[in-house]
Amino acid sequence: MENYSFETKAIRAQLERSENNEHSVPLYLTSSFVFDEAEDMRAAFNDEDDTFIYSRYTNPNTNEFVNKVCLLEGAEVGVSTASGMAAIFTTFMALLKSGDHVISCSSVFGATHAIFTKYFPKWNITHSYFNTNNVEGIEKLIKPETKFIYLETPTNPAIELIDLEFVSGIAKKHNLLLIVDNCFATPYLQQPIKLGADLVVHSATKYMDGQGRVLGGVVVGKKELINDIYLFGRLTGPSMSPFNAWVLSKSLETLALRMDRHCDNALYIAQKLEGHAELENVSYPFLPSHPHHQIAKKQMKAGGGILTITLKGGYEAAKNFLNKLQMIKISPNLGDARSIVTHPASSTHCKLSEAERLNVGITPGLIRVSIGLENKEDILKDLLQALK
Repeated sequence: MENYSFETKAIRAQLERSENNEHSVPLYLTSSFVFDEAEDMRAAFNDEDDTFIYSRYTNPNTNEFVNKVCLLEGAEVGVSTASGMAAIFTTFMALLKSGDHVISCSSVFGATHAIFTKYFPKWNITHSYFNTNNVEGIEKLIKPETKFIYLETPTNPAIELIDLEFVSGIAKKHNLLLIVDNCFATPYLQQPIKLGADLVVHSATKYMDGQGRVLGGVVVGKKELINDIYLFGRLTGPSMSPFNAWVLSKSLETLALRMDRHCDNALYIAQKLEGHAELENVSYPFLPSHPHHQIAKKQMKAGGGILTITLKGGYEAAKNFLNKLQMIKISPNLGDARSIVTHPASSTHCKLSEAERLNVGITPGLIRVSIGLENKEDILKDLLQALK
């Protein structure tokens, strides 16, 4: 499959057919698997055979989904999890020990920030944040106990971009791992491993599913690292269900088509809203006005399906805008076929202090807009009437 295009890989990479010779991959809704002889079971548990044992470990459906993501990301191996946050937490816990230190971009998802600030101190793990506008400052944060650099690009929710080749150069120079959350871009728009990342994590709940149906997470990358992550997950149990894996694997078949439409719609909406009298700012990576526009053009195929708008009247204006929307709904999710809006300061990032929010660009008037697959004129019409 290596010589085929992204779209073909996403559709044609699948499990080998069973003796039933099915065209579409079946669901394997079983908690465990049986063995013909006692020796077969002993060999499986002693890693002498890759036979399926128990669906908390692996399952034909989860294997197919993971293998497909590895193919699309250019990774060696991977492991699936029950959610995106399970993928992030499992990765952290498998790789870190008491006394370790990590470096992260300051603009991260609220739950990731909570892991750094609320739970890492319990295990004597420390962290340092770097500003996305000062990646040169990363080297000053490195300590003897630093284990890895973690980042999102584009970031959630400020839609900031980080030069992956530059940061991977720093990581390699200091023998650190580079872990990238590629959820907003998806492997269709950006492939961090090709730009120097060691591991890539995804909330498959978002664009990989694309229709708001199931939860899921996945981590892919170097075999020696994934082995530790797999073993931690196998023991602690944040496993993806076979049904969710089956849905996600089928969803990947349309990822390229969907992302093309998301990106086209989002760019059109961003262009139409830029300069609106009620807005302080419109942020979208492929707008020339975006401060990281050149980074986006260098490492992304297109700008993605997320943009932010900042209303001039702060929270009251933002609340009024949200309440006036008719077609577009308020939800903490993103990457859906349906357009969605979120007010990060009062929802996904409400546990951050006001100073912490402002430091990463989350102002009271900021709205994150996940542009869906509807007709772009209908999306624009709803946004404009709510801005009146």
